[in-house]
Amino acid sequence: MDEQIKQIAERLRGLREAMELTTADVARDCGISQAEYERAESGEYDISVSMLQQIARHYGIELDALMFGEEPKMSAYFLTRAGKGVSVERTKAYKYQALAAGFRNRKADPFIVTVEPDNAPMHYNSHDGQEFNLVTEGRLLLSVGGKELVLNPGDSIYFNSKLPHGMKALDGKTVRFLAIIL
Repeated sequence: MDEQIKQIAERLRGLREAMELTTADVARDCGISQAEYERAESGEYDISVSMLQQIARHYGIELDALMFGEEPKMSAYFLTRAGKGVSVERTKAYKYQALAAGFRNRKADPFIVTVEPDNAPMHYNSHDGQEFNLVTEGRLLLSVGGKELVLNPGDSIYFNSKLPHGMKALDGKTVRFLAIIL
């Protein structure tokens, strides 16, 4: 996990330097605090997919280039076999498996998200756009805009992702869900 975050941080720094931007420029352009951006670029802290998506969209690059260091090549279709999607483990509790990593210019970013049970406080994100989650395994506590909801297998939610949102696995068991970030 730590090595993947360090690699993402290096790609962020490389992008910024190639564009001859300061950390303040990126933070301002992408609507995040400079301190948050600098933490991400340090490689010592978790980097949210939503932050990476904001940066990628603002600068017109593919999310995959930041997350995985590879440019997508397909434009007609991209097939992901079960369990074979490129993945990044952001923290010990969260793993994101990309389902469309090889498709260029996509309008949405679908992932299988695995949330492991832990006792850490809930981590919140917010980002432009919308998000769809469909629980496939386990029970998920999802907080959206201060409202706590429990999602069981088969339950889904579509929400405004500008609202602060966070999640936790319940019952001491792993949770898996399909997340589509728009």
